[in-house]
Amino acid sequence: MKQILLITDGCSNVGLSPVVAAAQAFSDGVTVNVVGVLDGGDIGEYGAKEIQEIAHAGGGMSRMVNTRQLSQTVQMMTRKTVVQTIQQAVQKELKSVLGGSGALEELPPEKRSEVVRVIDELGETSKLRVALLIDASASMKPKMAAVEEAIRDLMLSLQSRQGVSELSVFHFPGDKHGDDATLDLDWTTNLSGVQSLFPKLQMRGTTPTGPALQQVAQYYRESMEERRRGGEEDEMRSGYVG
Repeated sequence: MKQILLITDGCSNVGLSPVVAAAQAFSDGVTVNVVGVLDGGDIGEYGAKEIQEIAHAGGGMSRMVNTRQLSQTVQMMTRKTVVQTIQQAVQKELKSVLGGSGALEELPPEKRSEVVRVIDELGETSKLRVALLIDASASMKPKMAAVEEAIRDLMLSLQSRQGVSELSVFHFPGDKHGDDATLDLDWTTNLSGVQSLFPKLQMRGTTPTGPALQQVAQYYRESMEERRRGGEEDEMRSGYVG
């Protein structure tokens, strides 16, 4: 299961609409969740609306939280979206087999409890990939300590899962002129490496949320292509050896 978790505090102001970018990511099978971070003020009506629309287009969830709630919210959204994704797949399968809406409520109680148990088990054991996309625009600077704490707690939560959890980290805007986002940490199961990233972040002015989302979605596509090619090469080598 593939997720982008966007942590931001406001409105995009550069490039492609983040709503369009989130819809494109979702069409590629990547769910986009968004956490809007408040800090004693208000994110603004426009910013709140945009955050909700990004998540809706990306098939995910959105939450507005203050810095004290951030850690708990990030963990909850990551876990909940995993279960939601599995539930949607199960409902699709039920619909094809049984007809109707595929809703769990239509099953007999004993069957329903069995399906729920399987969903919970898959949520704990399925492979999970989370790409964190962190807004590093200037207004986020006072909130970075809370973001760092939230990600540290998310790492502990992912490490407690039975299934494999992989994490990558991006921030935007990018470090180089013209870069929409910077890859800080490539896919890894060694989640301890995230902690060293934050002192290196340079807070900048613009907020290219849409282009950054587009870049992370492309990163997912390239990662899948590399793994597919790697699998084909392994098959060719094994066939040659055999």
